[in-house]
Formats: sequence, C-alpha cells, structure tokens
Amino acid sequence: MTSRPSLSGAGLAGALGHEVADKRLDILRRIGQVGSISEAARGADVSYKAAWQAIDTLTNLAGAPLVERTVGGSGGGGAQLTATGRQLLDAAETLAEMRQQALVQMEKRHAASDVVAPRLAGLGLRTSMRNQLPCHVVALERAGRAMMVRLHLEDGTELAARITRESAELLGLAVGKEALALAKATAVAVVTAVSEKTAPCNYLTGTVARQTPDPSGNEVVLTLTCGLQIVGFAAPGFKHRKGQAAVAVFDYAAVVLAVGA
Repeated sequence: MTSRPSLSGAGLAGALGHEVADKRLDILRRIGQVGSISEAARGADVSYKAAWQAIDTLTNLAGAPLVERTVGGSGGGGAQLTATGRQLLDAAETLAEMRQQALVQMEKRHAASDVVAPRLAGLGLRTSMRNQLPCHVVALERAGRAMMVRLHLEDGTELAARITRESAELLGLAVGKEALALAKATAVAVVTAVSEKTAPCNYLTGTVARQTPDPSGNEVVLTLTCGLQIVGFAAPGFKHRKGQAAVAVFDYAAVVLAVGA
C-alpha cells in the first residue's frame, strides 16, 4: 500500500475551519466506522453525491487524500480512511473537547455579567467577502437541481440564497437554523431606488453611512433597518449623501451560506 502524507499545519487548519459537528467530518467519521461511502451517506442522511462532495472538499482543504477505495473481497469493495484521514478526525475530536472546555469557562466567568453575549460563530471565518449577515432560515424550496433558501435578518428583512441541494444537505439546513449569509462587495449594486422588483434578486433597503468616491463608481456602505451594514458599488453619478435612502441589489446566487455547529 502506498504511504500517505500526514497533514501539514496549513492543511489541518483548513480542513478544521469548521466545527467537529460539520456534516463533512461526520461523513468521514462514518466511512471509518462502516467502510462504505454509500453506507456513510445513508447514516448521515445525505445523498451519495453529497457524500462525495464532502470528501472532495475536505481532501482539497487538507491537501492530502483522506479516503481510499478498496476493491474485491466478499463484499465487493468499499472505502477506508487513510492515515491522514484518521489524523484529521483525531484532531477534530481534540479541538472539540478544547472548545467545549473553553465555552464552559467563559460561561462561568461571565455568568453575572449584564453585557450582551457576542455572536462567536462568524469570528472564526477569514474570507474576502466583506458582507457577512447573521440570519436564520425560514423556508427551503427546491428549484430544479438547486435549493432556494429563504432567510430573515433579525428584524424580519428577507433575503435568499440559491445553492446546490448537496450543499444544503451538508450544511444541515432546516427552518429555524441560524446561518451567516456572505456576499462579495463587488456582487452588490447600490442604487438610489427600485421602482419594481422584477429581477430575481435580493433587495435590501438602507441609508448611506459612508462612501468612497471614484470615477468608475462609488463604494457605498449602507446601514440596513436592522442595524447591519452592507457594502456595494454604485454606478458613476451616484449623488446620495449620508443618511439618504438607497437599495442594495444582489443575485440570489451571489450569496454564500455558512453555519456553525
């Protein structure tokens, strides 16, 4: 059997960028237990295609193969974890224990505090996407091979994301699930007003908080009604001043969803 490389520091950090309860790690764990990708998919309540997507993603993040196929034998073949795959799961379990201990300590330390507890789920993300909006799922609708995820911000403001059904499975999305909606600033158009919402896009109304003038189009920060901020770009000639109403428009497919444990 060909020897497999162990996880590098960068590979370990990338593959463990999410909680141990991540569905992808759950699938990997089940493969190690049952020796079958299809059985692991059934046990994790995801499709076979979604299971393979999970394996491929984790392998890319880890920088080394995590699963290898076995052929022949009375069972007709199956799958088993590589040494790297087992190392990844061991690291995940260790980090989960350390995280739980840290959370317990924080709860004890701040039990008598009147300070509102901060959201911690998104703080572990490092991404080029400047727009990160905490929200929760209110509906899931199939749209061909895709899934339309309806979301609400804190004040009930609606937005939506169009993702693959496999991604929805791996994220464990369900009504009431908290999520983080992310979008690149370059994918958000800021306009003065929308007379009719005909295009299948998100339309978020806010007021101009600040802007950076540029001949090719201003970068504009809007404060939404719920207090969150969203960054986008306006076409040349955008004349709104601070405090004036404007609308952020961006496609459903431009929204990326992230979830915690």
